[in-house]
Amino acid sequence: MVLTYTRAIGDDGSLVVFLHGLFGQGRNWTEVGKSLADRHRVLLLDLPQHGRSGWEDAFDYLRVADQVAELLDTTDPVALVGHSLGGKVAMVMALRHPELIERLCVVDVSPVAYDHLSQFEGYVAAMRGLDLEALTSRADAETAIAPAVPDPTVRAFLLQNLRRDGEGWRWQANLEVLGRDLPIIGGWPAEQLAGTAPYRGRVLWLAGARSDYVKPEYAEAMDRWFPTNRLVRVKGAGHWVHSERPEVFTEVLRRWLGG
Repeated sequence: MVLTYTRAIGDDGSLVVFLHGLFGQGRNWTEVGKSLADRHRVLLLDLPQHGRSGWEDAFDYLRVADQVAELLDTTDPVALVGHSLGGKVAMVMALRHPELIERLCVVDVSPVAYDHLSQFEGYVAAMRGLDLEALTSRADAETAIAPAVPDPTVRAFLLQNLRRDGEGWRWQANLEVLGRDLPIIGGWPAEQLAGTAPYRGRVLWLAGARSDYVKPEYAEAMDRWFPTNRLVRVKGAGHWVHSERPEVFTEVLRRWLGG
């Protein structure tokens, strides 16, 4: 099993596990986790190929889901929350290991294959195109990728992966594999899951009202795999629902968790 970095917040209550999206890290959930830690134990994961976790030669949803399941092999089923890539990992995990999941929250992603990956291809190209040997500061890195990534919020999100390495710099995310396997990441492993029973636990499908990752035409796929799902759209939010509308997101999540 690839080493998976985790961070725990809170000492009492039921366990809530958070899985981040592409190019993210567990710490992206820190503020949400802290807001729940008065009543829940919270576990933030760096998924394989990201953050402080290990790298492999390829990305595969079933393998990552099984790795997380092995990590979470616990007596009491958990509440699992996943955004984007992490949402797909969470869905696959619930389908393959339903005994581990008491309830599931899928944040702004659907169990479908997406074809609009050019934005992420551009991000990977910008990050890999950065001359790390010539880099002198994080500010220089931001300036260098600004033409390809004009949104300052997205730039800051991507550059959280840039870390000091002795006198130089390195990317924490495995850009080679993540870039090459974007079609897999944007896809959905329907064939690999053929014959798998639907997950019949409680499912909250939490979407940004301005996002196109959760469209009405995707509801059939969600109902097929997760027949007891409930859809909530967050006004004023796009794909990064939890960072764009954190107070609303946290309140909805707290109510769904039952306190």
